[in-house]
Order: sequence, then C-alpha cells, then structure tokens
Amino acid sequence: MQSVLTLATDIDALARFGRALADPIRCRVLLALRDEPGHPAELAEQLEISRTRLSNHLACLRDCGLVVTAPEGRRVRYELADARLGHALDDLRNVVLAVEADRSCPDADEKECC
Repeated sequence: MQSVLTLATDIDALARFGRALADPIRCRVLLALRDEPGHPAELAEQLEISRTRLSNHLACLRDCGLVVTAPEGRRVRYELADARLGHALDDLRNVVLAVEADRSCPDADEKECC
C-alpha cells in the first residue's frame, strides 16, 4: 500500500505534467525539444510565435520541472530535463491514438471526451 506522502508526490508529478500538456504551444515546445535542444530565438521562429510568448511557456515548463537550461556563452539552450520525458511523450501520444482508433474510451461519443 502506498503511503500518503508517496501518493501526494505522485499526484503532484502528474499534475505538473498535465499542466504542461494543457496548452498546445507547450506541447509543441516539448515535442521540438524532444527532437533536439534549442535556443529561444530558433524555437520561436520554428514554432512561429513571438519570443515573449515563448518565454512565458518556457518559464512554465521550467517551473513544472520538465525543461532545464544550459548556458552557452551569452546564450541559453533549453532541453528536456530527462530524456525519458521524450519517450513518455511518445508513449502517451501512442496510447491516446490507439484508444481513439480502438474507440475503447467509454466516453468516446460524448462531447466531454477529448
């Protein structure tokens, strides 16, 4: 049986991951960083968003503990905090797509089901 402290930690970790995935731009940032580390200017151009907007999303992802920074001279490089996050993103996407294709989601026909 899980202790209350461990359960709270697990819930917090999943909530942070969910918060990060709750915004399509943050999802795009995570997928871009899954492929390779990036610098804000290049990421903003690649994602076709302003650097200010990107900065806010990167701050959220840092606060969630999903991305880290690495200084490179006068520039800062962003990367996933752990390579397993890239695999988790792939696994999560594959499961959601499989359930969608399988229509095994009990709420699949309801508007509330994603």
